Amino acid sequence: MKSLIQNKASSLEWRHPHLMEPLFELKGDGELYALLKFSNSFGSLASGNAAEGEWTFKRLGFLSTMVTVRAKGSQQNLAIYRNNTWSGGGTLEYPDGRKVQVNSNFWQSRYEFRNESGAEMLQFVNIGGFRLHSQLLIGKETIDSPDLPWLVLLGWYLAVMTSREGEMVAAVI
Repeated sequence: MKSLIQNKASSLEWRHPHLMEPLFELKGDGELYALLKFSNSFGSLASGNAAEGEWTFKRLGFLSTMVTVRAKGSQQNLAIYRNNTWSGGGTLEYPDGRKVQVNSNFWQSRYEFRNESGAEMLQFVNIGGFRLHSQLLIGKETIDSPDLPWLVLLGWYLAVMTSREGEMVAAVI
């Protein structure tokens, strides 16, 4: 697996290679950079790995949801994402008080992460398709961050969970 922090790929893209398997791959220029795997097709627990390490993501709550981000095997949160459905996004909160704003558009086909000064950190664009996919754009200020790998995995986790929720609503209607 190639390092996200040392990434030189011209374009990175999330893909769902096997329709019946809850596994997603981040690739660029034919190289694998990260994997996100859900424990099953309906649950919210997922593990992600990149060359830099392994993390878990778990959604908690019903009306007021949040997602925990942890190093694999740890019970300590690296960060907590708090969803704000009505604003089309949420806030990622670090234990030291730093916050990252996460926004999406009305159609949920785009997610962006912005730091406290408003600088763009990550963008997930053109999210959609029968086999869920997206382009990933990494901001200049984020490329050297040690948090980059799990931020990339968290962003895709949020996109997948939003897509799943949309599928469930459509099935009920």
